[in-house]
Amino acid sequence: MADTQLSWRLGALQMCSGTDVEENQYQVEQILKDLPPHPGDLVLLPENFAQFGITDNYRAVAEQPGDGPIQNWLSCLAKNYQITLIAGSLPTRVTGKKRCRNTSLVFDPDGRCISHYHKLHLFDVDIADSVGQYRESDQFISGEQPKWFKHQQVGVGLSICFDLRFSYLYHWLRQQGCMVLLVPAAFTEQTGRAHWMTLLKARAIEQQCYVVAAAQVGDHGGGRQTWGHSCIIDPWGHVMAELGKQIGICYGKFEVNSVLALRKRMLLQPHPHLDIRWSK
Repeated sequence: MADTQLSWRLGALQMCSGTDVEENQYQVEQILKDLPPHPGDLVLLPENFAQFGITDNYRAVAEQPGDGPIQNWLSCLAKNYQITLIAGSLPTRVTGKKRCRNTSLVFDPDGRCISHYHKLHLFDVDIADSVGQYRESDQFISGEQPKWFKHQQVGVGLSICFDLRFSYLYHWLRQQGCMVLLVPAAFTEQTGRAHWMTLLKARAIEQQCYVVAAAQVGDHGGGRQTWGHSCIIDPWGHVMAELGKQIGICYGKFEVNSVLALRKRMLLQPHPHLDIRWSK
């Protein structure tokens, strides 16, 4: 990388989203107004920021990729604040299908959607909580390919929530040159308490990347509880900023020299006989 003085802020926004899209949008606007990002920052929204709850009808708010009122609103936010804004996840329509995709969308400071990622690993899990059974595949179709993009010359890897448990995805993103890994999420209270921070730190340490994790928090109705604890973690596994259980946003500074220096001191190269490539 020609310029090794690159540094800018990473932001993780924490919400308690409900089923009303306009109320959720207002919540985002107020959080950004209270603790505004700086021009050039990278800001991540949580999974299901626009609508979330036990009785979600995601298709009712789903939009065609590249078009729709929620995406237009996201574009305006990015442009107004002059930031790279990542919509943690938004339901997007699939032609000829009743189910949607759970999609991250990346908007640059000009308001353009420059990348998107469809969630690969769907949350079909039985948990001993008040909900009991989660079947994301009832409403969503899984994606097929990982995605990453560049922010100010730096590779940024995309993922969503349950993806966090699959380390090979993050290994592939590191192989593409990523230095930042994004994890928008809606971890349940129970799984979050047990595994959230452990998994986030592991991904940062093993891939020598900054991790930005933006989460849902609190009571979303119907007994659905999420863990929160949005945070920024550096490549050594140090938690630079963390929110706990409150709604808001936390920031941490990305410094490319920190990544380059660590990767020089501690080389983590795959074994030459292990050729790990992404395949469908």
